[in-house]
Amino acid sequence: MNATISSIGIYHPQKEIKNSYFEEFLDTSDQWIRERTGIENRYYASENEYTTDLCVKAVEALAKNHNTNLQEIDFIIVATSTPEQTLPSVASQVQTRMNIPHAGCIDISAACGGFVYGIILAKGLIASRTHRKILVIGAETLSKVTDFTDRSSCILFGDGAGAVIVEASTENHLFKVITDTHGSYGKDLYLSNKNIPINGMPIIPDNKIRQNGRVVFKWAVSTLTKKIEELVSKNDMTLDDINFFIPHSANIRILEAVCKELNIPMEKCLESIRNYGNTSEASIPLAWYDGIISGKVKPKDKLLLIGFGGGLTCAGICLQNNIEMK
Repeated sequence: MNATISSIGIYHPQKEIKNSYFEEFLDTSDQWIRERTGIENRYYASENEYTTDLCVKAVEALAKNHNTNLQEIDFIIVATSTPEQTLPSVASQVQTRMNIPHAGCIDISAACGGFVYGIILAKGLIASRTHRKILVIGAETLSKVTDFTDRSSCILFGDGAGAVIVEASTENHLFKVITDTHGSYGKDLYLSNKNIPINGMPIIPDNKIRQNGRVVFKWAVSTLTKKIEELVSKNDMTLDDINFFIPHSANIRILEAVCKELNIPMEKCLESIRNYGNTSEASIPLAWYDGIISGKVKPKDKLLLIGFGGGLTCAGICLQNNIEMK
């Protein structure tokens, strides 16, 4: 059965955090942050605002943008690394708060690759003919698990959410996919509250994000370069056939390095890092939405979405944009 994505909605919290915020308690500066990451701004959830709240706001925006009947949704997938509860799932809380009567619900944990994994899973459910209209959400409240004493990482993260609906269609607009994992790097990017070693390495069990930035940067550039080429080839395309690339926005320097390696103009790479920071699972839908709103991304454009992060894991898909704002 064919599948398409025809609706999108995003949400970011109201609390705006400029780079100057960190100058108050860290040895850093706006210029230092911009030069090394490309980040100019990000948003933080309020004390009583959680991942489910962001998901609900993104779904409400989706419904408003496209006059979508949410009652027809029969499955909900939420990709997040920051659920406020392990049980019940964020997806099940979205289901009840949005009054969606009959929907299967799961949360998935694939860090910054989670949103693309969610689309891939939705595509598979539709292909199996078990479901027809699936809500996929990528959302994070990373500010709640950020170590603000870690100068190298606390400047990176922001909070946000993005939602799309993957549904059965007469024509197929979701093409072939790739997935890949290098679990040996798990110790280089983790979030844990249990004192259990990862790959034999002791960790800090404080429920804060910990990462080896240099290792992750090198892995990301190498992996993205190979997997983007592999994905376009798998779809019988070339890099020139893709109108826009939408990778996870981890750091503008990673994106620049990959584009340089593949000889892709940066103008063809949509990012959300400048205005939202690293929002993990939310970064791709945020960049996609902004691309549509700005008029860059048009119906029938060929897009390549690729997420990468904790695991370390990677997932990519080529698709035809079928989203038009009402």
